[in-house]
Amino acid sequence: MDLGIAGKVALVTASSKGLGRASAEALAGDGAKVVICGRGEETLRVTEAGIRSAGGEVHGVVADVTDPAAPDSLVAETIRHYGALDILVANAGGPPPGRALDVTDDQIAVAVNANLTTSVRLVRAALPSMRSAGWGRICCITSWSVKQPMRELALSNLARTGLWAWAKTAAHDLFDSGVTLNLACPGPHATDRMLQLGGSDATMGDPGDFGRLVAFLCSAHAGYISGTAVMVDGAASVGLL
Repeated sequence: MDLGIAGKVALVTASSKGLGRASAEALAGDGAKVVICGRGEETLRVTEAGIRSAGGEVHGVVADVTDPAAPDSLVAETIRHYGALDILVANAGGPPPGRALDVTDDQIAVAVNANLTTSVRLVRAALPSMRSAGWGRICCITSWSVKQPMRELALSNLARTGLWAWAKTAAHDLFDSGVTLNLACPGPHATDRMLQLGGSDATMGDPGDFGRLVAFLCSAHAGYISGTAVMVDGAASVGLL
């Protein structure tokens, strides 16, 4: 299927590896001009080269998206380099595990900054360009824990469900301007990190499939899909929604 995004400009954050990278690759594979970012320059350049060698148009920027100044600067760099910003995929690494009654104030602050406030900043920064064009697609990568909190991941549960509540209200306010806002909520996928933690390809999702789901939510065909949280978890949350 032609997603209708050839020539559109996409910013995908925390995208030098993992599900962010898979999302950037899927968007670039369908003709979008993609800006990617990551904290480590070496990994970022490898990913940039990989997307380019597959025929994609890509621009890599070294940045820590959780730095409060980074969202504005990344959006500005995207518009400077490509002249527009049509698609935003907001992604950031998840917090460490922890039980609900054990987490500290400092841990909560770090988790909320990374997995809630950073996405809000990115959306805020991206909106002027999208509203001016009368078209925009925003997808926040979160976790299936927004529908079913996980006992050992209290910090993630707290921050990501907060983002889900915010996104639902923001999507309602944005829809009439031609901008959609959705969440893609992965369960375990066979990224390098998950495999290093002992996961198995046979029991986890394919990152490429996840990336293609993100690309669809950012496509011309998804204009009437907004305010949703799409579970990509191999039916793990069935019966819990």
